[in-house]
Amino acid sequence: MKKQQSGFTMIELIMVIVILGILAAFALPRFANFGTDARVAAMQGLAGAVKSASAIAHASALITPPVSNSITLEGASITMTGTYPAASIAGIGAAAQLEANGADYTATSAGNVLTVASRTNTNCLFTYTTNYTAAAGTDPEVDAAPTINAAALTKENCGG
Repeated sequence: MKKQQSGFTMIELIMVIVILGILAAFALPRFANFGTDARVAAMQGLAGAVKSASAIAHASALITPPVSNSITLEGASITMTGTYPAASIAGIGAAAQLEANGADYTATSAGNVLTVASRTNTNCLFTYTTNYTAAAGTDPEVDAAPTINAAALTKENCGG
């Protein structure tokens, strides 16, 4: 009586390995790009925090006008320009609880612009620009709102 053997032939095993290799070659680039996506999302989150902090500080300044160009939010002193946070670490940086040298980003100010850039790729950045030019005695409710430019937060700029 013959004993029937069962199992896979060598050809079948090689074909399965080849097919898995082809699938991996197409799937791997999709999974390898998560670092860039995460960096873009983190920087967009920081930009959102800055925008929210600006709105909260502005609302607080409308209720209680700044004294000596400063307001207090949650125990922190916020430097103001008009009724919006100044473009500095002591201004919008304190309001959004940003550090000058965070773990993943750096924040630098020059004039009326605060730039927050990724440590990994300095082209991955956004800016907060104050637009306050009102003359003394102008109604604070009509102060020009600051602008947040996040156009550089793209996969091309944040890849690395």
